[in-house]
Amino acid sequence: MAEGYAKKFLDTSLYEVQSAGVETHGLNPNAVKVMNEDNIDISNQQSKLIDPNYLNSADLVITLCGDAKDRCPVTPSTVKKLHVPFTDPAQATGTKEEQLAVFRQVRDEIRNFIQTIPNLEI
Repeated sequence: MAEGYAKKFLDTSLYEVQSAGVETHGLNPNAVKVMNEDNIDISNQQSKLIDPNYLNSADLVITLCGDAKDRCPVTPSTVKKLHVPFTDPAQATGTKEEQLAVFRQVRDEIRNFIQTIPNLEI
């Protein structure tokens, strides 16, 4: 979801958006559904593993859940890091509608955060 919003809201001449995780799980259909509700199609995105070489050449790495923060490979001191502790919506339980409600809440939180990135002082 973050990649979808970053590609929509950030100036791609200033930001190169790459999304990756410490594991690949495939694209969550609930994420696709709630992003479509906000007119963003992420259905062609892929679950990718972190590329340590790319990570080490980045200017800024933003982790979005505790697992990523704890397991993200070590980066050089020149790479700025920011952790934003979003709930992992894939861990939501309950009925289908209750799970979707968690996805929608996290989607909205991610959208709001992504829109602040150009103003961050890191």
